[in-house]
Amino acid sequence: MHHEYVLGLVDGEGSFTVYIRNPLEVTARKRRVLVEPKFYIKLAEGDKDILYTLQKFFSCGNIYFQKDSRPNHQHCYRYEVSKRDDLREVIIPFFRKHSLRFPSKQRDFLLFCRLFRMIEQGIHKTKNGLEKMYRIKQRMH
Repeated sequence: MHHEYVLGLVDGEGSFTVYIRNPLEVTARKRRVLVEPKFYIKLAEGDKDILYTLQKFFSCGNIYFQKDSRPNHQHCYRYEVSKRDDLREVIIPFFRKHSLRFPSKQRDFLLFCRLFRMIEQGIHKTKNGLEKMYRIKQRMH
């Protein structure tokens, strides 16, 4: 697999995201984690072999089956990297070296990197820091 192919795949089907618990929302049930960075690509079930090749290319991440019962939708597979060491040492350096082509995807990647750096600094551990990170996350696609 060539890096140009990976860039095209991620531009079209990839996502850089950070789950950030809304610090202003009070609910009885809360997720255990405050923040959770993830890189993923979701493809139709018939294209899952591409995800296994991508997993081999990056030498990290996991592949999950994702059932979809909505009308006119098919089951999918999802390649996901959520381990922070892998994000820090593999995924982020790859996309810093090889720029994404779509401005919206590049913007999301840069915001992802900013949020990841804030997580590494422990900023999410304070109420003000979590609120600031939540506001940044809202700017992602």
